[in-house]
Amino acid sequence: MAEAVAVRAGKAQPQAPVLRGSHDFPEISGRISAIVLQGKLPRFFWAAFFVCFAFVLLFLYSITYLISVGVGAYGVNIPVVWGTMISSFVWWIGIGHAGTLISAVLLLLRQPWRASINRFAEAMTLFAVAMAGLYPILHLGRPWFFYWLLPLPNTHMHWPQWRSPLVWDFAAISAYASVSLLFWYMGLLPDLGVLRDRARSRAGQLFYGILALGWRGSAYHWARYRTVYFLMAALAAPLVVSVHSIVALDFTYAITPGYHSTIFPPYFVAGALLSGFAMVLTIAIPLRWAFAVEDLITLRHMENAAKLMIAAGMIVIYGYASEAFFAWYSGQPYERAMMAQRAVGPYAPLFWIMLFCNCIVLQLLWLRRVRLNMPVLFSIALVINIGMWLERYVIVVTGPSRDYLPSSWGEQSLTWLDFGILFGSIGTFFALVFLFIRILPAITIFEVEELVEEKSGAA
Repeated sequence: MAEAVAVRAGKAQPQAPVLRGSHDFPEISGRISAIVLQGKLPRFFWAAFFVCFAFVLLFLYSITYLISVGVGAYGVNIPVVWGTMISSFVWWIGIGHAGTLISAVLLLLRQPWRASINRFAEAMTLFAVAMAGLYPILHLGRPWFFYWLLPLPNTHMHWPQWRSPLVWDFAAISAYASVSLLFWYMGLLPDLGVLRDRARSRAGQLFYGILALGWRGSAYHWARYRTVYFLMAALAAPLVVSVHSIVALDFTYAITPGYHSTIFPPYFVAGALLSGFAMVLTIAIPLRWAFAVEDLITLRHMENAAKLMIAAGMIVIYGYASEAFFAWYSGQPYERAMMAQRAVGPYAPLFWIMLFCNCIVLQLLWLRRVRLNMPVLFSIALVINIGMWLERYVIVVTGPSRDYLPSSWGEQSLTWLDFGILFGSIGTFFALVFLFIRILPAITIFEVEELVEEKSGAA
């Protein structure tokens, strides 16, 4: 409340602190572990979880219906054979990128403000990648044969088609998910030791003790931990660029108008960071309010995330301009016609809404007053999340719908199944976030304690 009053009064400090107030180690570990061990949750926590769980049921029903009826049940058909499945796949992969950037890249750059938000950002990455990984499998048509994408030996009488983007996606997602999971679990070990030592029930001590892998917090353990943690961060950092670049190459190698563009890999990576940080703010702003941790997740975190959104968003806007410019400069009538159809064709309303969400609304973040106003910042993050999904949908659909032959033109018809799978996956994602907050510490205990030590040393 005090920080909000200061901002409204124009008395905000030039740079908000990473930690607000005075803290000590027992207070930090007690506050964070109490959420898990003592169940100190907001009254609406379980109500919100069961709302999300209703969407989980919708997700399961939609998947069951899809497998029973076939891929013709959702809105893909000749010529638009890629629709909401691939759009949502790219969107979810992008959301997972912010977690890797916060946890790995900012760690290597020695940025202290990552400490309070890296844990749930890493968990967000895992849940987003899990959602993304389902979409290519469901899009196969015969998802029970998804293992054909694996490089199995010839005794199985088949071999993956390495020219297929589905094989690239499988390799990228599996590598990204494996490294992200290991890096997330490595960061959990010291906190799992704290939960094991603070747990009062025998079941809690066994559960967290097994997960802690014998962590004792000795100097030997910390020395090995630091070495492995930074090596894992160095391994995970290139994934920020490589994974979404591979996803972008799914489009770039195609000869479809609107797909064949060398701008796609950096353009997709920047869009991934924009949507990823928008989702980080979507989770962090309610989290800091609901659990009264505004002194641990401060305005400094929110403002820095908003600044990174500005940087990524301006690259995305440059990508929009480059895409339009090169379509005109190439002199190819098909590329020019495709860009014109985006602006005035059947998908024009979605195209202009996308530009409004990702270009116009983004400019509000240049104002520091807006970056420090949590309700407004939360609203902007939601709008950008919507805009980034629309961007993926516009890119995926408009090219095939306006191919080289006018006789083969056609539009995609969205069905209830498209929305059921999309909103069901969103509900499943947030349900997993709720369970994570309940079972594991959403804020890193030992890294926040390190910030307390640095703050006391500086004082």
